[in-house]
Amino acid sequence: MTAGSAAAYRDAVLEPEISDDYQDPRLAVFYDQFNGWGADRDFYLDLVMSAPSVLDVGCGTGAILKRARERGHTGRLVGLDPADAMLDHARSRPDIEWVHGDLATLPAGPEFDLVIMTGHVFQVFLTDDQIAAALAAIQAALSRTGRLAFETLNPLPRPWEGWLGSFDGVAPDGTPVTGANAEVHSRPGGIVHVIGRFSSPTWERDIVCPSDFRFTTAAEVDAALDAAGFVVAERYGTWDRGPFTDESAEIITIAEVR
Repeated sequence: MTAGSAAAYRDAVLEPEISDDYQDPRLAVFYDQFNGWGADRDFYLDLVMSAPSVLDVGCGTGAILKRARERGHTGRLVGLDPADAMLDHARSRPDIEWVHGDLATLPAGPEFDLVIMTGHVFQVFLTDDQIAAALAAIQAALSRTGRLAFETLNPLPRPWEGWLGSFDGVAPDGTPVTGANAEVHSRPGGIVHVIGRFSSPTWERDIVCPSDFRFTTAAEVDAALDAAGFVVAERYGTWDRGPFTDESAEIITIAEVR
């Protein structure tokens, strides 16, 4: 957290704790409440159900893979996430492989028919080198006929300008928790810096979560995919597979190994 951002909270009785988003077990329990099932997950679920082996990069609590298993998927399902607190909730379903780590921890070899990155995971890669490394690792993990599906928010409508606001959740014991995007700052290079703040009457201190997200245009996405050996097979602007335009909220991409 920057000195300027920290100073904004000096008037609190106690300084808030600093945590990476949803790495804290107290926050992980609320992830699915703050990010409920919607049309985006239906889109990915359809893809997962048609693929014999699937890797979900940044799987979080594993909602999509767990739903696929409930719907009768009998193949290999692997969820990968760097937040162990999130995987603690995912592990309620032991018939799915849950891996704590990032793309660098994947074993070598083409193992998967489909790799998905949901929830705008693609936007956590902040530099060209990070994007290239991620796509190279995914390309190596895919079978020759494998596909990669992911989405990133379209920067042209400037969606971050509407991100300030709060959202409410309820702990398993009924205790209310409030989350809020307290600050949103646009920075050079397509980076948007967000400071989330979470509070509950049962916590001694609030929890502050600084996060950075990179916004890339469709042309930049396509260039990165091309450099990594992918070709764009399908491109949508809405979760019901509507065409992508400059006004679309999402850049939804299905890519194949070239």
